[in-house]
Amino acid sequence: MSRLAESDRERIAALFDRHLEVGLHHGAQLSLYVDGEAVLDLAGGVTGPDGDDETSETRHVLFSSTKPYAAVTLHALVDEGELAYDDRVVDHWPEFADDGTEKAEITVRQVLSHTSGLNRGEIDDRPDLWSDWDAVVEHLESMEPNFPPGEQPAYHALTFGWLVGELVRRVSGTAIEDAAAERVFDPLDMDDTGIGLREDEDDDVATLVGFEPFDRCRDPGEGLGKNADVAAPFNSEAIHRAVIPAANGIGTAGDMARFYACLANGGELEGTRILSAETVERMTTLEAETEADGTLGREGRFALGFWKGGTTVAPYGTLSPERVFGHAGLGSSVGWADPEENIGFSYVTNGVRDGSYEHVARVNALADAVRLALE
Repeated sequence: MSRLAESDRERIAALFDRHLEVGLHHGAQLSLYVDGEAVLDLAGGVTGPDGDDETSETRHVLFSSTKPYAAVTLHALVDEGELAYDDRVVDHWPEFADDGTEKAEITVRQVLSHTSGLNRGEIDDRPDLWSDWDAVVEHLESMEPNFPPGEQPAYHALTFGWLVGELVRRVSGTAIEDAAAERVFDPLDMDDTGIGLREDEDDDVATLVGFEPFDRCRDPGEGLGKNADVAAPFNSEAIHRAVIPAANGIGTAGDMARFYACLANGGELEGTRILSAETVERMTTLEAETEADGTLGREGRFALGFWKGGTTVAPYGTLSPERVFGHAGLGSSVGWADPEENIGFSYVTNGVRDGSYEHVARVNALADAVRLALE
Protein backbone atom coordinates (compact mmCIF):
# COMPACT_ATOMS: atom_id res chain seq x y z
CA MET A 1 0.00 0.00 0.00
CA SER A 2 1.36 3.42 -0.98
CA ARG A 3 2.49 5.79 1.78
CA LEU A 4 0.99 8.67 -0.24
CA ALA A 5 -2.73 9.05 0.47
CA GLU A 6 -5.16 10.18 -2.23
CA SER A 7 -5.82 13.41 -0.33
CA ASP A 8 -2.08 14.11 -0.35
CA ARG A 9 -1.91 13.50 -4.09
CA GLU A 10 -4.70 16.01 -4.57
CA ARG A 11 -2.92 18.65 -2.47
CA ILE A 12 0.35 18.21 -4.37
CA ALA A 13 -1.50 18.31 -7.69
CA ALA A 14 -3.27 21.51 -6.65
CA LEU A 15 0.08 23.18 -5.91
CA PHE A 16 1.47 21.92 -9.23
CA ASP A 17 -1.53 23.43 -11.03
CA ARG A 18 -1.18 26.69 -9.10
CA HIS A 19 2.34 27.18 -10.47
CA LEU A 20 0.88 27.03 -13.96
CA GLU A 21 -2.03 29.32 -13.12
CA VAL A 22 0.21 32.12 -11.83
CA GLY A 23 2.46 31.92 -14.88
CA LEU A 24 5.67 30.45 -13.51
CA HIS A 25 6.02 28.51 -16.79
CA HIS A 26 3.94 27.41 -19.75
CA GLY A 27 4.22 23.68 -19.10
CA ALA A 28 5.57 21.26 -16.53
CA GLN A 29 5.82 17.67 -15.33
CA LEU A 30 6.09 16.28 -11.81
CA SER A 31 6.92 12.67 -11.04
CA LEU A 32 7.37 10.90 -7.73
CA TYR A 33 8.47 7.42 -6.70
CA VAL A 34 8.15 6.17 -3.13
CA ASP A 35 9.55 2.80 -2.05
CA GLY A 36 10.28 1.96 -5.69
CA GLU A 37 6.68 2.60 -6.79
CA ALA A 38 5.52 5.36 -9.12
CA VAL A 39 2.92 7.19 -7.02
CA LEU A 40 2.51 10.48 -8.89
CA ASP A 41 2.88 11.46 -12.54
CA LEU A 42 1.53 14.90 -13.42
CA ALA A 43 1.69 16.97 -16.59
CA GLY A 44 0.04 20.30 -17.29
CA GLY A 45 0.08 23.42 -19.41
CA VAL A 46 1.46 23.57 -22.92
CA THR A 47 4.78 22.76 -24.59
CA GLY A 48 5.49 26.42 -25.34
CA PRO A 49 3.81 29.80 -25.78
CA ASP A 50 1.88 28.49 -28.79
CA GLY A 51 2.40 24.81 -28.14
CA ASP A 52 0.30 21.70 -27.78
CA ASP A 53 -0.89 20.32 -24.48
CA GLU A 54 1.90 19.06 -22.25
CA THR A 55 1.82 15.30 -21.56
CA SER A 56 3.94 12.98 -19.44
CA GLU A 57 5.76 11.97 -22.64
CA THR A 58 6.66 15.54 -23.68
CA ARG A 59 10.44 15.75 -23.83
CA HIS A 60 12.32 18.71 -22.37
CA VAL A 61 15.85 20.08 -22.38
CA LEU A 62 17.19 19.11 -18.96
CA PHE A 63 20.20 21.45 -18.78
CA SER A 64 22.49 20.44 -15.88
CA SER A 65 20.08 17.78 -14.67
CA THR A 66 21.88 15.83 -17.42
CA LYS A 67 25.13 15.69 -15.44
CA PRO A 68 24.15 12.78 -13.16
CA TYR A 69 23.29 10.65 -16.21
CA ALA A 70 26.81 11.12 -17.56
CA ALA A 71 28.34 10.67 -14.12
CA VAL A 72 26.52 7.41 -13.40
CA THR A 73 27.71 6.07 -16.75
CA LEU A 74 31.27 6.68 -15.56
CA HIS A 75 30.49 5.21 -12.13
CA ALA A 76 29.27 2.06 -13.87
CA LEU A 77 32.70 1.73 -15.47
CA VAL A 78 34.25 2.00 -11.99
CA ASP A 79 31.95 -0.83 -10.93
CA GLU A 80 33.18 -2.82 -13.93
CA GLY A 81 36.80 -2.31 -12.83
CA GLU A 82 37.72 -0.25 -15.89
CA LEU A 83 39.03 2.73 -13.90
CA ALA A 84 39.27 4.10 -10.36
CA TYR A 85 38.38 7.48 -8.87
CA ASP A 86 41.96 8.32 -7.98
CA ASP A 87 43.34 7.45 -11.41
CA ARG A 88 44.84 10.41 -13.21
CA VAL A 89 42.86 11.48 -16.24
CA VAL A 90 46.01 11.14 -18.38
CA ASP A 91 46.21 7.45 -17.44
CA HIS A 92 43.21 6.94 -19.73
CA TRP A 93 43.46 9.99 -21.98
CA PRO A 94 47.17 10.62 -22.69
CA GLU A 95 46.63 13.76 -24.81
CA PHE A 96 44.82 15.44 -21.91
CA ALA A 97 48.02 16.91 -20.46
CA ASP A 98 51.81 16.91 -20.82
CA ASP A 99 53.80 14.76 -18.42
CA GLY A 100 55.11 16.60 -15.40
CA THR A 101 52.59 19.42 -15.56
CA GLU A 102 50.11 20.42 -12.89
CA LYS A 103 47.27 19.49 -15.23
CA ALA A 104 48.64 15.96 -15.59
CA GLU A 105 47.90 15.35 -11.89
CA ILE A 106 44.14 15.95 -12.27
CA THR A 107 42.23 12.86 -11.15
CA VAL A 108 38.90 11.34 -12.08
CA ARG A 109 37.68 12.20 -8.58
CA GLN A 110 38.55 15.87 -9.07
CA VAL A 111 36.66 16.00 -12.37
CA LEU A 112 33.56 14.47 -10.77
CA SER A 113 33.75 16.73 -7.69
CA HIS A 114 34.21 20.01 -9.62
CA THR A 115 37.71 20.51 -8.17
CA SER A 116 39.86 19.95 -11.28
CA GLY A 117 40.33 23.67 -11.96
CA LEU A 118 38.99 23.25 -15.49
CA ASN A 119 35.72 24.87 -14.54
CA ARG A 120 35.55 27.31 -17.41
CA GLY A 121 37.29 28.06 -20.69
CA GLU A 122 36.83 29.49 -24.16
CA ILE A 123 34.67 26.53 -25.15
CA ASP A 124 31.90 27.67 -22.77
CA ASP A 125 31.29 30.68 -25.01
CA ARG A 126 31.50 28.84 -28.34
CA PRO A 127 28.09 27.22 -29.03
CA ASP A 128 29.19 27.02 -32.66
CA LEU A 129 31.60 24.25 -31.59
CA TRP A 130 29.36 22.31 -29.22
CA SER A 131 28.18 20.00 -32.01
CA ASP A 132 31.75 19.03 -32.90
CA TRP A 133 33.02 16.50 -30.35
CA ASP A 134 36.57 16.44 -31.68
CA ALA A 135 36.81 20.24 -31.56
CA VAL A 136 35.58 20.26 -27.97
CA VAL A 137 38.12 17.62 -26.97
CA GLU A 138 40.93 19.64 -28.57
CA HIS A 139 39.89 22.66 -26.50
CA LEU A 140 39.88 20.57 -23.31
CA GLU A 141 43.36 19.29 -24.14
CA SER A 142 44.68 22.83 -24.63
CA MET A 143 43.03 24.27 -21.49
CA GLU A 144 45.05 25.05 -18.40
CA PRO A 145 43.55 24.85 -14.89
CA ASN A 146 42.20 28.11 -13.53
CA PHE A 147 43.54 27.16 -10.09
CA PRO A 148 45.61 24.29 -8.65
CA PRO A 149 43.70 21.01 -9.05
CA GLY A 150 42.08 19.76 -5.89
CA GLU A 151 42.33 23.03 -4.00
CA GLN A 152 39.13 24.88 -4.86
CA PRO A 153 35.64 23.63 -5.78
CA ALA A 154 34.10 25.57 -8.65
CA TYR A 155 31.13 24.42 -10.66
CA HIS A 156 32.07 23.04 -14.11
CA ALA A 157 28.92 24.18 -15.90
CA LEU A 158 29.76 22.75 -19.34
CA THR A 159 33.27 21.28 -19.12
CA PHE A 160 32.09 18.65 -16.61
CA GLY A 161 30.12 16.78 -19.26
CA TRP A 162 32.77 16.80 -21.94
CA LEU A 163 35.48 15.73 -19.48
CA VAL A 164 33.32 12.87 -18.19
CA GLY A 165 32.14 12.00 -21.69
CA GLU A 166 35.63 11.75 -23.15
CA LEU A 167 36.77 9.65 -20.18
CA VAL A 168 33.85 7.30 -20.84
CA ARG A 169 34.78 7.11 -24.53
CA ARG A 170 38.45 6.46 -23.81
CA VAL A 171 37.75 3.77 -21.21
CA SER A 172 34.80 1.98 -22.83
CA GLY A 173 35.43 2.68 -26.51
CA THR A 174 31.83 3.90 -26.74
CA ALA A 175 30.51 7.44 -27.18
CA ILE A 176 28.92 8.84 -24.02
CA GLU A 177 25.42 9.05 -25.52
CA ASP A 178 25.54 5.34 -26.41
CA ALA A 179 27.27 4.27 -23.20
CA ALA A 180 24.63 6.11 -21.14
CA ALA A 181 21.86 4.39 -23.08
CA GLU A 182 23.50 0.99 -22.57
CA ARG A 183 24.23 1.38 -18.85
CA VAL A 184 21.47 3.70 -17.60
CA PHE A 185 18.56 4.54 -19.90
CA ASP A 186 17.83 1.15 -21.45
CA PRO A 187 18.13 -0.97 -18.27
CA LEU A 188 15.78 1.41 -16.41
CA ASP A 189 13.28 1.67 -19.30
CA MET A 190 13.90 5.41 -19.55
CA ASP A 191 12.52 5.32 -23.07
CA ASP A 192 12.05 9.08 -23.51
CA THR A 193 15.52 10.15 -22.36
CA GLY A 194 18.88 10.56 -24.06
CA ILE A 195 21.90 12.83 -24.22
CA GLY A 196 20.88 14.85 -27.24
CA LEU A 197 18.59 13.62 -30.01
CA ARG A 198 19.58 10.87 -32.42
CA GLU A 199 19.23 11.18 -36.19
CA ASP A 200 16.11 9.00 -36.30
CA GLU A 201 14.28 11.03 -33.62
CA ASP A 202 11.94 13.91 -34.34
CA ASP A 203 12.77 17.27 -32.78
CA ASP A 204 9.61 17.46 -30.69
CA VAL A 205 11.29 19.03 -27.65
CA ALA A 206 9.29 21.55 -25.59
CA THR A 207 10.12 25.21 -26.23
CA LEU A 208 12.10 26.92 -23.48
CA VAL A 209 11.09 30.40 -22.40
CA GLY A 210 13.33 32.67 -20.37
CA PHE A 211 11.27 34.65 -17.86
CA GLU A 212 12.51 37.92 -16.42
CA PRO A 213 12.68 38.09 -12.60
CA PHE A 214 9.58 39.08 -10.68
CA ASP A 215 9.57 42.54 -9.10
CA ARG A 216 10.36 42.07 -5.43
CA CYS A 217 12.08 43.77 -2.54
CA ARG A 218 15.46 42.21 -3.13
CA ASP A 219 18.39 42.52 -5.46
CA PRO A 220 18.34 39.53 -7.81
CA GLY A 221 22.06 39.96 -8.38
CA GLU A 222 23.65 38.76 -11.57
CA GLY A 223 21.58 35.57 -11.73
CA LEU A 224 21.08 34.39 -15.29
CA GLY A 225 21.23 37.83 -16.82
CA LYS A 226 18.74 37.94 -19.64
CA ASN A 227 17.10 34.55 -19.25
CA ALA A 228 15.71 34.57 -22.78
CA ASP A 229 19.24 34.94 -24.15
CA VAL A 230 20.45 32.02 -22.05
CA ALA A 231 17.60 29.76 -23.16
CA ALA A 232 17.65 30.70 -26.83
CA PRO A 233 20.53 28.47 -28.07
CA PHE A 234 18.88 25.46 -26.44
CA ASN A 235 15.77 25.86 -28.59
CA SER A 236 17.73 25.17 -31.76
CA GLU A 237 17.64 21.77 -33.43
CA ALA A 238 21.44 21.87 -33.80
CA ILE A 239 21.87 22.01 -30.02
CA HIS A 240 19.16 19.39 -29.50
CA ARG A 241 21.12 17.03 -31.75
CA ALA A 242 24.54 17.83 -30.27
CA VAL A 243 26.13 15.80 -27.48
CA ILE A 244 26.61 18.09 -24.47
CA PRO A 245 26.66 15.70 -21.49
CA ALA A 246 26.50 18.55 -18.97
CA ALA A 247 23.56 20.38 -20.48
CA ASN A 248 21.50 18.90 -23.31
CA GLY A 249 19.90 15.81 -21.92
CA ILE A 250 16.48 15.43 -23.53
CA GLY A 251 13.92 13.72 -21.36
CA THR A 252 10.95 13.64 -19.02
CA ALA A 253 10.29 13.99 -15.32
CA GLY A 254 8.96 10.44 -15.23
CA ASP A 255 12.24 9.01 -16.47
CA MET A 256 14.26 11.23 -14.14
CA ALA A 257 12.24 10.24 -11.07
CA ARG A 258 12.72 6.58 -12.03
CA PHE A 259 16.49 7.15 -12.21
CA TYR A 260 16.54 8.70 -8.73
CA ALA A 261 14.25 5.99 -7.36
CA CYS A 262 16.87 3.48 -8.44
CA LEU A 263 19.68 5.40 -6.74
CA ALA A 264 17.60 5.97 -3.59
CA ASN A 265 17.28 2.20 -3.40
CA GLY A 266 21.02 1.59 -3.58
CA GLY A 267 21.30 1.29 -7.37
CA GLU A 268 18.52 -1.24 -7.98
CA LEU A 269 14.92 -0.86 -9.13
CA GLU A 270 12.40 -3.60 -9.87
CA GLY A 271 15.11 -6.25 -10.01
CA THR A 272 17.39 -4.25 -12.31
CA ARG A 273 20.70 -3.12 -10.86
CA ILE A 274 22.75 -0.41 -12.61
CA LEU A 275 25.29 0.21 -9.82
CA SER A 276 26.51 -1.60 -6.74
CA ALA A 277 25.30 -0.27 -3.41
CA GLU A 278 28.94 0.42 -2.50
CA THR A 279 29.43 2.64 -5.55
CA VAL A 280 26.21 4.52 -4.85
CA GLU A 281 27.49 5.19 -1.32
CA ARG A 282 30.88 6.38 -2.58
CA MET A 283 29.54 8.62 -5.33
CA THR A 284 27.04 10.36 -3.05
CA THR A 285 29.49 11.09 -0.22
CA LEU A 286 30.37 14.76 0.22
CA GLU A 287 33.69 15.56 -1.49
CA ALA A 288 33.93 19.35 -1.52
CA GLU A 289 31.98 22.38 -0.41
CA THR A 290 32.18 26.12 -0.78
CA GLU A 291 30.32 28.97 0.86
CA ALA A 292 30.01 31.00 -2.31
CA ASP A 293 30.65 29.44 -5.69
CA GLY A 294 31.01 32.24 -8.24
CA THR A 295 29.42 30.15 -11.00
CA LEU A 296 26.49 28.93 -8.95
CA GLY A 297 26.04 32.20 -7.10
CA ARG A 298 25.40 30.29 -3.88
CA GLU A 299 26.72 27.62 -1.56
CA GLY A 300 27.88 24.41 -3.18
CA ARG A 301 28.16 20.91 -1.70
CA PHE A 302 29.55 18.49 -4.25
CA ALA A 303 29.60 14.72 -4.28
CA LEU A 304 30.87 12.80 -7.35
CA GLY A 305 28.53 14.15 -10.01
CA PHE A 306 25.75 15.24 -7.65
CA TRP A 307 24.83 18.16 -5.41
CA LYS A 308 24.24 17.29 -1.80
CA GLY A 309 21.42 18.68 0.33
CA GLY A 310 21.82 20.27 3.72
CA THR A 311 21.89 23.97 2.84
CA THR A 312 19.16 26.60 2.75
CA VAL A 313 19.64 27.01 -1.00
CA ALA A 314 19.61 23.35 -2.05
CA PRO A 315 16.64 22.74 -4.37
CA TYR A 316 15.44 19.66 -2.48
CA GLY A 317 13.08 21.27 0.04
CA THR A 318 13.22 24.22 2.42
CA LEU A 319 15.07 22.12 5.00
CA SER A 320 16.71 19.54 2.76
CA PRO A 321 18.50 16.79 4.70
CA GLU A 322 22.23 16.37 4.13
CA ARG A 323 21.65 12.82 2.94
CA VAL A 324 19.65 13.96 -0.11
CA PHE A 325 21.47 14.14 -3.43
CA GLY A 326 20.50 15.17 -6.93
CA HIS A 327 20.92 17.99 -9.42
CA ALA A 328 19.13 21.00 -10.85
CA GLY A 329 19.18 22.39 -14.36
CA LEU A 330 19.36 26.09 -15.30
CA GLY A 331 16.30 27.45 -13.51
CA SER A 332 13.95 24.91 -15.08
CA SER A 333 14.36 21.37 -13.72
CA VAL A 334 15.42 19.35 -10.69
CA GLY A 335 15.68 15.72 -9.63
CA TRP A 336 16.72 14.19 -6.32
CA ALA A 337 16.87 11.04 -4.24
CA ASP A 338 16.31 10.59 -0.53
CA PRO A 339 17.77 7.17 0.38
CA GLU A 340 16.40 7.17 3.92
CA GLU A 341 12.82 7.82 2.81
CA ASN A 342 13.34 5.90 -0.46
CA ILE A 343 12.06 8.79 -2.61
CA GLY A 344 12.81 9.62 -6.24
CA PHE A 345 11.54 13.08 -7.25
CA SER A 346 11.62 15.11 -10.46
CA TYR A 347 10.07 18.41 -11.52
CA VAL A 348 10.69 19.58 -15.10
CA THR A 349 9.42 22.79 -16.69
CA ASN A 350 9.87 24.76 -19.89
CA GLY A 351 10.16 28.06 -18.02
CA VAL A 352 13.67 29.25 -17.18
CA ARG A 353 13.57 31.45 -14.06
CA ASP A 354 16.11 33.02 -11.75
CA GLY A 355 17.85 29.96 -10.34
CA SER A 356 18.99 31.41 -7.04
CA TYR A 357 15.52 32.41 -5.91
CA GLU A 358 12.48 31.85 -8.14
CA HIS A 359 13.32 28.35 -9.34
CA VAL A 360 14.40 27.22 -5.88
CA ALA A 361 11.19 28.64 -4.40
CA ARG A 362 8.91 26.69 -6.72
CA VAL A 363 10.79 23.38 -6.51
CA ASN A 364 11.14 23.62 -2.74
CA ALA A 365 7.41 24.25 -2.35
CA LEU A 366 6.68 20.96 -4.12
CA ALA A 367 9.43 19.09 -2.28
CA ASP A 368 8.07 20.34 1.05
CA ALA A 369 4.57 19.20 0.09
CA VAL A 370 5.91 15.71 -0.64
CA ARG A 371 7.86 15.50 2.62
CA LEU A 372 4.87 16.73 4.64
CA ALA A 373 2.65 14.10 3.03
CA LEU A 374 5.08 11.30 3.87
CA GLU A 375 5.69 12.24 7.50
